[in-house]
Amino acid sequence: MTDRLYWNMEIEPQLGGEALRSLQIERLRLRARDLLREAPYFRRRLHASGVRAPEDIASLDDWARALPPFTKSDYRALMEECGGDVYRFLDETLPVPLERLVFMAATSGTTGAPQPYPLTREDIDGLWGEFMRRARWRAGVRPGDRLVHAFALSMFLAGVPSLMSIEDGDPLSIPVGAEAGAARILTTTRFFGGTVLSCTPSLAEHLIERAPAVLGAPIASLGLRILLCGGEPGAGIPEVRRRIEGAYGARLFDAGAGFGVSCAHAEYQGMHWVADDLALYELVDPTTHAPVELRDGAEGEAVFTTLVGGGFGWTRITLGDIHRIETSPCPCGTTGIRYRIVGRVDDMLKVKGVIVYPAAIDAVLASFIPRLTGEFRIALTEPPPRVVPPLVLRIERGEGVPESALPALEAEVRAALKERLKITPEIRWLAPLSLERSAHKTRFIEVAKPS
Repeated sequence: MTDRLYWNMEIEPQLGGEALRSLQIERLRLRARDLLREAPYFRRRLHASGVRAPEDIASLDDWARALPPFTKSDYRALMEECGGDVYRFLDETLPVPLERLVFMAATSGTTGAPQPYPLTREDIDGLWGEFMRRARWRAGVRPGDRLVHAFALSMFLAGVPSLMSIEDGDPLSIPVGAEAGAARILTTTRFFGGTVLSCTPSLAEHLIERAPAVLGAPIASLGLRILLCGGEPGAGIPEVRRRIEGAYGARLFDAGAGFGVSCAHAEYQGMHWVADDLALYELVDPTTHAPVELRDGAEGEAVFTTLVGGGFGWTRITLGDIHRIETSPCPCGTTGIRYRIVGRVDDMLKVKGVIVYPAAIDAVLASFIPRLTGEFRIALTEPPPRVVPPLVLRIERGEGVPESALPALEAEVRAALKERLKITPEIRWLAPLSLERSAHKTRFIEVAKPS
């Protein structure tokens, strides 16, 4: 059975179909029932929109009208109202009693205080675990593979919760964790003969740099065949993908920003949403929060509602990611609408009226590797989105690139950024390996502290 197309042959062939839309409405009614009964915060919001009973949710449009998106601002306001008491906050918002919770994870908090991911047993097994199996299967991971877990294990959803959902038939798990550092990850992978590596794209690139010193050989010597990367948009950037796949001699798959995973098509097609039965996927305008129709080329802020479990706490929640979607059939032949990460609401920059995201800058600079290392930072004098011109980029030159070559290289980089992103930044050059590498999510934006 290892040659079947999908992990879940009952559900995944139907992704995007009418049967699953009916299932979504049925499960949204159950979610409305539980929120009305268990979650005072959402009960107030539902009552304000006229929803008094589950039967008032008769369509997906009804659900969108019933609840405004739950944003990071809403989270901060409610936490303040709750006096910073996370359990009081959870008691206000979860559709299950707190006694049902068995595990607590959290977001990384790279742009502020972390948000909790409380989990019931059903969340771990039937939601997160089911998604992970679908994603791994589509990436070609099979029983007998040896999967090195190099996402942060401490508090992160991709860490311990992924290990807690292990069942018979899953690949052999080797949890080393990003906290162990590059040297330990490399030596552990070699010692145990890892065939699959799961980590952030930043860490995968950092391991390329560290492998010769730690292993005495390039990263390809590990013999990894699959990389499952997520947590940031690098795995979806063509230049980054080419660098990672070329160095490892392995296939790179992009996963996350919801319940999605990229396919094995030779050209990156975005991430397939593989969880219509597990979570509702919506897009809204990032400014007005008005619904955006799911059609080819549509762009908006992603909104999620989990349909099973209950502790996960995603009730029309926005995580701050801007997605561009495609609903037409993928040339790979597998199901699920596809989405690409355009940027993050928190990272949006406005440069002389032009909106630009760090991920877009990353894509342009990655095209200059190896003349650039690919590492850069955006130096701001005040928090985004407004940028006091000029936009300042601190960029590492590549190994072996002399200072005498920088004026010509700078002209090329500025021209590429102007052509592709309509910005002309000031560039401040750094020596190779000057910037700190991260085993977690890379923070591209640096805001100067007030003097």
